[in-house]
Amino acid sequence: MASNLSYVTFVMEQMSGAGTISYRRMFGEYGLYCDGKYFGCVCDDRALVKITPAGEAMLPDCPRGIPYEGGGEMLLPDVEDRETLVELVRATCAALPEKKPRKKKGEG
Repeated sequence: MASNLSYVTFVMEQMSGAGTISYRRMFGEYGLYCDGKYFGCVCDDRALVKITPAGEAMLPDCPRGIPYEGGGEMLLPDVEDRETLVELVRATCAALPEKKPRKKKGEG
């Protein structure tokens, strides 16, 4: 079941205190980005965030879910708790590696 764009917009608004939140359509669902860094997704109207040591330490009892068949386990935070959600996104993005610059055609 594809996610509703209005739910994606709600999730993005809830996370907006963490930075510039954007989305990209991915495989019929939505990838979530903070300041250009991929950190989670919305699948089946569920917001999922990558698991990092910082996120696990912050929310050790957070439920987990798999975004799609064959996907890896991710955190399923409470999107109604805006303050905690913003902290989780900040901590997760800080723990993720920096985005590698794309190679131009002909390089490499």
